[in-house]
Amino acid sequence: MTEPADHPFVAAVKPLVDAMGGEMVPPEAAAGDDVVLSWEGRPAVAVRLPHLADSLDHMLAELERRHGVPLAQLDRKAKQQVVRVLEARGAFSVRHGVETVAGALGVSRFTIYNYLNREAGQGPPREGG
Repeated sequence: MTEPADHPFVAAVKPLVDAMGGEMVPPEAAAGDDVVLSWEGRPAVAVRLPHLADSLDHMLAELERRHGVPLAQLDRKAKQQVVRVLEARGAFSVRHGVETVAGALGVSRFTIYNYLNREAGQGPPREGG
């Protein structure tokens, strides 16, 4: 990068970039979809944003680190909380998001929909419609 990795601006944005699963690259290496961030009028760092599917994997890994055990080992209440966090972060707008989360939590898709419906105050879904 044109700015050292320990530059205060780069250090300040690193936790955000890491949390979103992005990658910091030198501004001169920025590709078309990268976001170039400037400091005092000069490009300081470029952020390569993850693809949505990669973001979901990153969110699941981060939640697993936070809980300290594989998500499938969590109790039902903790799994429901994970689903709420993922819903708030838009995880279920990703293609196959429900299936991916269900696999990580060791539950069925129906269970994920059940958690989502309960959170929305709709009660459990009815079979057949």
